[in-house]
Amino acid sequence: MSNTYKSAGVDKEEGYKTVDKIKTAVAETHNANVLNNLGSFGAFYEIAGYKNPVLVSGTDGVGTKLKVALDSKKYDSIGVDCFAMCANDIICHGAKPLFFLDYLACGKLDADIAAEIVMGMVKACKDNNCALIGGETAEMPGMYKPGDYDVAGFCVGIVEKDQIIDGSAIKKGCKIIAIPSSGFHSNGFSLVRKIFTDFNEEFEGKPLYETLLEPTRLYYQPIHKILEEVNLCGIAHITGGGIIENIPRIIPENLCATIDTSKIKIPSVMLELEKRGNIDRLEMYGTFNMGVGMVVMIDAQHAEKVINLVDDAYEIGEITVGPEKINLI
Repeated sequence: MSNTYKSAGVDKEEGYKTVDKIKTAVAETHNANVLNNLGSFGAFYEIAGYKNPVLVSGTDGVGTKLKVALDSKKYDSIGVDCFAMCANDIICHGAKPLFFLDYLACGKLDADIAAEIVMGMVKACKDNNCALIGGETAEMPGMYKPGDYDVAGFCVGIVEKDQIIDGSAIKKGCKIIAIPSSGFHSNGFSLVRKIFTDFNEEFEGKPLYETLLEPTRLYYQPIHKILEEVNLCGIAHITGGGIIENIPRIIPENLCATIDTSKIKIPSVMLELEKRGNIDRLEMYGTFNMGVGMVVMIDAQHAEKVINLVDDAYEIGEITVGPEKINLI
């Protein structure tokens, strides 16, 4: 009997099934700027209507949150997470997402599971006026076990050069406004899984995995709603490393983000994790978003307007003078 690619563990037919299941939905994310269809060797996107455009790119994955999804056999939110982790980063510079590409790796491809993951990306792209223009599915037996998946993405956005937000406009007296997260997002799950060992246990009236798998919040709409009204001085996406590591990334020298932690609305599931794991509060702030998914810095005179523009936004601190770039009080 002769050897085939399928006998080595790679089923090309399952790959074709995956494309068939997603191609119509993916096409629905396209606009007039997309110049070719799914299946080409490269993806083409035409840029028009900008005077001095700058492309802003970001890439990320879902991390070990995937393990929760795989163990719980719930895959629909993972695609949203993958897109959000990429797009939320480039939004911090005032960019609008243009297009997104995905990479899906596995040990043995299941077209239904792969399609469910990609459909989450489709939904997220639609919500962010972004085109899903390409991707790669890699079936790698021996590298991954059957049933294992890994997901990563790459997002490109655009901003006029004179409208780039990089934190340089931050000054003393700027107010720090929090826009809440939808939960853990896609960070810190190695610790989450160490403490929460039974994803099916009941938490607040439903299986715990439903709370843990709440998709990462998409911030394109609220951020650009603000940008249409006022100029922001700085934006920080609170991802791995939490508030402690991410806010200082945009703070200029000799300025300090002074955060009043008593104002932060910490989700109950994070408080439960802290309690069960006997985790120090500072460790929590340096690992998780603690309920704050995005932070914006704004001139004090516009702070109230920003809070009114985004229903759940609230003030958590201000910019002061100091040698440390962040101070939790």
